[in-house]
Amino acid sequence: MNTVDELLKRYAAGIRDFSKINLAEANLSGINLVKANLSEANLSVANLSGANLSEANLTQARFNVARLSGANLSRSNLSGAILNVANLSRADLKEAVLSHAALIRAELMLAELSGVDLRQADLTEANMREAKLRQANLSGATISNADLRMACFTAANLSQVNLHGSDLSEADLRGADLSDADLKQVNLRKADLRGADLSRANLRWADLSEAQLEHANLNGAKLSGADMKRANLTDANLLNASLVYADLFQARLVGVDWMGADLTGATLTGARLYGVSRFGIKTDGIICEWVDLSKDGDLSQQYRLYEDEQRKFFKETPPTVWLVIDAPLDHATHYSLAQVYYQLAEHYPDGLQQPPSIQVARRTTTLTFHVDNDHQLLTTAYMAIFPFQDAETAQKSLMSFVKGLQVRGHSDLTSKERNRLKQIGQVLSQLMKRSCEVRLSTTDIPFFQAPTAMTLANSSDQTLEIYRHHAFGKRFTSTPDLNPNLKPSTASKLSPHAIADFFRGFYYLDR
Repeated sequence: MNTVDELLKRYAAGIRDFSKINLAEANLSGINLVKANLSEANLSVANLSGANLSEANLTQARFNVARLSGANLSRSNLSGAILNVANLSRADLKEAVLSHAALIRAELMLAELSGVDLRQADLTEANMREAKLRQANLSGATISNADLRMACFTAANLSQVNLHGSDLSEADLRGADLSDADLKQVNLRKADLRGADLSRANLRWADLSEAQLEHANLNGAKLSGADMKRANLTDANLLNASLVYADLFQARLVGVDWMGADLTGATLTGARLYGVSRFGIKTDGIICEWVDLSKDGDLSQQYRLYEDEQRKFFKETPPTVWLVIDAPLDHATHYSLAQVYYQLAEHYPDGLQQPPSIQVARRTTTLTFHVDNDHQLLTTAYMAIFPFQDAETAQKSLMSFVKGLQVRGHSDLTSKERNRLKQIGQVLSQLMKRSCEVRLSTTDIPFFQAPTAMTLANSSDQTLEIYRHHAFGKRFTSTPDLNPNLKPSTASKLSPHAIADFFRGFYYLDR
């Protein structure tokens, strides 16, 4: 049986098995072969424009240079099929199976491929412009040097895909999985990658200019030499990413997390850096003439960074509060400590932004609070000591620290530093007034009654012990002179110049 008429007669008679049929170059335009078995059929150069092949078995069929424009292939099985240079423009392939299929230089412009299975398929140099691939599975597929402009890949699985050299400009990749993908030299200009997973992806020399990457996961991604000018990376994950010689000119990096990232030789001029940690990143040889620290990234707070200023801005040490409790932490108390700090964070989110790291020794417990900038250092210290019996005295010590600067260190500070100091003092005063709103049930727990010591470190790596209980480290409390209820020592014994030097080590761009 080699004629179209015979095929149609047998199909009308209820026959569906036409496996291995040879219909090369046949005119099957508009034919209805729903659920037909055409596995291993030869349909090369055939005209199947507008044909209905939905739910058909087309495994390992040959469609080389075939015309399938506008055809209905929804839910059909084309696994292992050969569709090289086939014309599938505007075809409906919704939920079709094309795993391990060959579609080299195939025309899929405006095709409907939502939910399609294209695992391990070969789409080298295919034209998929404006195609719809929502929730499609392209894991491990080869789509190198393909035209994917304005294609829609929302929530698609593109893990381990090879897109080397393809054009994805203005494509919609929201929520797509591109983990471990090869995206070298890919054009993603103005692409929408919001919420996409690009972890460990190879994006070397890719064009991501003006791309939308909010909340994208770029953990461990390779972005060396990438063009990211004016890209929006708000709240993106760039942990341990390689951005060597990447161009981030005027990129929006608000709230980005890039601890461990390598920005050697990168361009950061005009980058929006509000709420960005500047610790733990490699910035040797960067080009950064100015940055914008405005909250909305509206260029309202531009700061020029000369070479010396760059080193201070990007290589400062994290401001830290160390609170040492003169008692070991046990499991039960650990639970209580977590509850207390959670309660405080609920009431004072600006004063206690994240939980501390905890180190327990045989005799002591150290709580370490890292903060994003020096401005939060004293407020965090104020809240860190809150659950302990030493709180009132230590908090007064902090206020004395600020007042001591305002009075004794006044002549050693610039007008801008004094304004900053005034702001910190106002915040501490507000915290003190509001402290009566919180009631903590720690009075019956011995750990919270133990003597404490508190040390601060600023972004210039200067340390200052702000408070130490008189009995801290002393175990012979039966001696009257070592009674823990005696008034503890405070930072008031520090010289005014030492206090001023410590505050001067606070890093502010507008000083």
